Amino acid sequence: FLLLENFTYQVGQLYSVAEASKNETGGGEGIEVLKNEPYEKDGEKGQYTHKIYHLKSKVPAFVRMIAPEGSLVFHEKAWNAYPYCRTSKSDDFFIKIETWHKPDLGTLENVHGLDPNTWKTVEIVHIDIADRSQVEPADYKADEDPALFQSVKTKRGPLGPNWKKELANNPDCPQMCAYKLVTIKFKWWGLQSKVENFIQKQEKRIFTNFHRQLFCWIDKWIDLTMEDIRRMEDETQKELETVRLHSVEIL
Repeated sequence: FLLLENFTYQVGQLYSVAEASKNETGGGEGIEVLKNEPYEKDGEKGQYTHKIYHLKSKVPAFVRMIAPEGSLVFHEKAWNAYPYCRTSKSDDFFIKIETWHKPDLGTLENVHGLDPNTWKTVEIVHIDIADRSQVEPADYKADEDPALFQSVKTKRGPLGPNWKKELANNPDCPQMCAYKLVTIKFKWWGLQSKVENFIQKQEKRIFTNFHRQLFCWIDKWIDLTMEDIRRMEDETQKELETVRLHSVEIL
């Protein structure tokens, strides 16, 4: 959870997604945005995105060795009806990420309303963005460390070892927790458990790094409006395609 209001977090989330997408794209791989448009269905309104992930260099060697040509290209479809978001990636395997953003400290149980039998199988993983031990050494960046960072504009941070307890004792400080439910099904016989465990580990890594960045980038996005964000997303979509394709030509 973070020291942010829900709407403020939404702006920061969308900004950080755009920035992180640029960081992950190049050499013919990364993220290709096909659609980013408003949607309305069954009384639900939000933003719909359809992306393609070109991931050959980003998966373990044992997967690359056996993967058929073209199989490491995945489609992601996301419906962002904030504060609820639903993302699915499906081809040779299926990943579904459902997110509820709640103004609390992560104290709610089963916010996604799973049936009792399914809930019993869920592994609960707590992420502390200020805990460096949860960050892979290769991922660590001092300027993206909430334990060191202090916002010039909002004065938030740095986050000490007891920051969650301090936040709980301060009713005037905004709170926001992202409850993420990750469901994975993998179809390749003989590798199912190994790959599913790898993906779960990588999703935790992605969530941890992303929210550390989001917090430490706050001075870059805190003054942005949703109109600014949509304009930035359009620019990022064009930039991603240019970088991805241009890198292929150079190589």
